[in-house]
Amino acid sequence: MSTFLTVLIVIAAILLILVVLIQNPKGGGIASNFSAGNNIMGVKRTTDFIEKLTWGLAIGIIVLTLSTGMFMKPASSDEDVPESRAQEQLDNAPTPPANIGTQQQETGGGANDQGQ
Repeated sequence: MSTFLTVLIVIAAILLILVVLIQNPKGGGIASNFSAGNNIMGVKRTTDFIEKLTWGLAIGIIVLTLSTGMFMKPASSDEDVPESRAQEQLDNAPTPPANIGTQQQETGGGANDQGQ
């Protein structure tokens, strides 16, 4: 199911790219090609349609992306799955002795006490 949704996202993204390229940033775009005022849908209605299509595709991509996350399989916690190298190094690192801090307190030691 997630593969199907991913394909839909790619198709919607390609359509969104094409729709955005059709638009002209100065307000002309595909609507400026119509010289007569009342062709097919009319100039104003064409730009409204393209703008609504742009918003619809953008919202559709967001919804499809969020819904794809619900269908993804969670990562398995099997023992066969290799851990990262950093985690392996942390697990295998030697632990420091627990009494380091108590030895300095008992001897009164520290770098500052040697000169007295």
